[in-house]
Amino acid sequence: MPLAIFDLDNTLLNGDSDYLWGRWLVEQGIVDGPTYDRENDRFYREYEAGELDIQEFLAFSLAPLANNKMTDLHNWREAFLEKMIDPIILAPGRELIAKHKEAGDTLMIITATNAFVTAPIAERLGIPHLLASDPEMENGRYTGRVAGIPCFQHGKVERLEQWLNDNNANLDGSYFYSDSRNDIPLLEKVDYPHAVDPDEALKNHAQQQGWPVISLRQ
Repeated sequence: MPLAIFDLDNTLLNGDSDYLWGRWLVEQGIVDGPTYDRENDRFYREYEAGELDIQEFLAFSLAPLANNKMTDLHNWREAFLEKMIDPIILAPGRELIAKHKEAGDTLMIITATNAFVTAPIAERLGIPHLLASDPEMENGRYTGRVAGIPCFQHGKVERLEQWLNDNNANLDGSYFYSDSRNDIPLLEKVDYPHAVDPDEALKNHAQQQGWPVISLRQ
């Protein structure tokens, strides 16, 4: 079955779950507000510019997972999903997912945002396969480090190739939907790349390549 692959943030969501999780932590007083806010904003600007140091960012974003109890983290996450994520799930995105499901395609989200934040979002969207940056765990606690290859830029290609090999699958007839210049390496690997409400760099690249440019924001 062909793969239908979706980026998550600013593609299926009208916002960035990673950035919003940082904002939520600040609003709840879980992290140092001014310092965390400043760094969260800086990393987001660097991401938008295609200049993010993913290892530096993950050291920052995974630290709160290591510094808090699992029960607290799960309670905070559920409140975060209800308040910050459910309202920004794009209805046309759900329709696009349903279209691919009806066609019998294999559904996947591939995202740089860590799996702690994104796994329940994938469940909400009914997408069974998720490739995300994986927080490392030891003895039932997060360490604050990333496990394996971060799922970002060329790392998305590596992670997907690993998944294809493990599942005896290929990219024949595959789709990938994304908004970001950071995903050009993976968009170039699939048969049917789609730029979704793209940033300026991706929009220009898509137009040069003759890729469809679509919007899920109505």
